[in-house]
Amino acid sequence: DAICNFVICNDSSLRGQPIIFNPDFFVEKLRHEKPEVFTELVVSNITRLIDLPGTELAQLMGEVDLKLPGGAGPASGFFRSLMSLKRKEKGVVFGSPLTEEGIAQIYQLIEYLHKNLRVEGLFRVPGNSVRQQILRDALNNGIDIDLESGEFHSNDVATLLKMFLGELPEPLLTHKHFHAHLKIADLMQFDDKGNKTNVPDKERQIEALQLLFLILPPPNRNLLKLLLDLLYQTAKKQDKNKMSAYNLALMFAPHVLWPKNVTANDLQENITKLNNGMAFMIKHSQKLFKAPVYIRECARLHYLGSRTQASKDDLDLIASCPTKSFQLTKSQKRNWVDSCSHQEETQQRTEEALRELFQHVHNMPESAKKKQLIRQFNKQSVTQTPGRESSTPRVQKRARSRSFSGLIKRKVLGNQMMSEKKNKYPTPESVAIGELKRASKENMNLLFSGSPAVTMTPTRLKWPEGKKEGKKGFL
Repeated sequence: DAICNFVICNDSSLRGQPIIFNPDFFVEKLRHEKPEVFTELVVSNITRLIDLPGTELAQLMGEVDLKLPGGAGPASGFFRSLMSLKRKEKGVVFGSPLTEEGIAQIYQLIEYLHKNLRVEGLFRVPGNSVRQQILRDALNNGIDIDLESGEFHSNDVATLLKMFLGELPEPLLTHKHFHAHLKIADLMQFDDKGNKTNVPDKERQIEALQLLFLILPPPNRNLLKLLLDLLYQTAKKQDKNKMSAYNLALMFAPHVLWPKNVTANDLQENITKLNNGMAFMIKHSQKLFKAPVYIRECARLHYLGSRTQASKDDLDLIASCPTKSFQLTKSQKRNWVDSCSHQEETQQRTEEALRELFQHVHNMPESAKKKQLIRQFNKQSVTQTPGRESSTPRVQKRARSRSFSGLIKRKVLGNQMMSEKKNKYPTPESVAIGELKRASKENMNLLFSGSPAVTMTPTRLKWPEGKKEGKKGFL
């Protein structure tokens, strides 16, 4: 799978361009870098939604072969030899295992059909066999086709797309997932008394399909997304092409869901479930290729856990108890966002007050004291974010606040500040000092509130020692 790369660009001409954000970035990263952890996480959530006995779970994991109706294997005995011979005869696209190169060739057909969705009977009316053979040979030889030339009809292209899917060695959703899709069709809602009803539970079905699609082989998942999107757009224009989602499902379920080398008679008990399941995937295709929110959160914590005081235990806990753990994770995330928002507001007020204070010192008449204060401002950045020394007692905080404000009153603003403080109309200096004291108090309250995601270190501003008491303080 492709992993997104983030590049910081300082080119001013590109700053107005839209930013592409992939909410599943960490999900794809986890699947690419640690497939075993990823598969365990997803499968544990699948088994939470649908009941898969030991054999069916082993089939989903690929540990045992699928047992098909009628006692035949997916490609056993004579059929396996016959399919192998056909694949050798048919070339690099048709009849061969699915690859990204093959998908690139077939995408020419999908792209053309997107522009011709209004054709009546699309995917139902067969095309011309001679023109289809020309197209087939060109695709097998890796040739780009000019479908806009008018030489080919939309029905030729649509029939060839179905033919490609029908000649794959296994269905697009793979043999391993067959029983899981049957179980998804049985997901029903429960009434107030906890009894199972006959109303499909669409939300759980969508969630289960999202999870199953995550563990599909990448080529299968990519082509499935392209195909379902095409069928979804086709069904939206059913007033023109007369092809509803269910009509399209009847055309494509044998290629997408049905195991190979079985007949409709073999699937007699399940054929309605499979057709309805295909129609459901077409109708909800725009939601099925997004990872569930809790999977995104697990993947994010797996890589960013050290920054939020999380560990692999969080991932294991969510994998084993997804619902309860996800609620806990959401709560932690909400607390983290609230704490960060409060910290940013406090820091902003502090910086504004300090800027006003520095401006006042800068505007003072030239004197040795002014130079001394400016040197102290230059030595220590007073706009740093407080953090870390969480063990500092409250009494020290009050002493620091009192000592610093007292020093400013005595050495910077003089007695005039003391009188103006009692005045009805405060001066900018008093506003700055008030904001500074309030920000300092809020920072320390936040520090002792025990927020798990935010720790703060007081930035120390040292004043010359030895002349008068109270010349040392903290900001």
